[in-house]
Amino acid sequence: MSDRKVVRVRDVMKPQFDMVDGMTTVADALKTMQHVDTKCLIINKRNADDEYGMLLISDIARKVLAVDRAPERINVYEVMAKPVITVDPDMDIRYCARLFDRFGLSRCPVVNGGEIVGIVSFTDMVLRGLCNDLN
Repeated sequence: MSDRKVVRVRDVMKPQFDMVDGMTTVADALKTMQHVDTKCLIINKRNADDEYGMLLISDIARKVLAVDRAPERINVYEVMAKPVITVDPDMDIRYCARLFDRFGLSRCPVVNGGEIVGIVSFTDMVLRGLCNDLN
């Protein structure tokens, strides 16, 4: 048996994230990004029966920049992913990393009680979880 301390998603996630409306243009959404280190935008639910969406910087690069679309003329909902896979803040980062690997994720929202409380990425799990565990 291992005496390894369990590192939870809540221990490594970034609690800061930027949330925008799906009707926002990509240009305006990028202007409102305050937490650049998250590299993504959360798209808010339109109503209680809706789901959160997510827009990665790589989505903007592939679906707007690479195909020479004007970010001022593209709404976020046209290029975002929805629904998105979410994780619980109590999840062990080992299982979170396996989930990311299985579904090809690089980051995802952390949801507690139906509300987004942060963003977690592979980088967070390795640098804040694994590296801290080694010290």
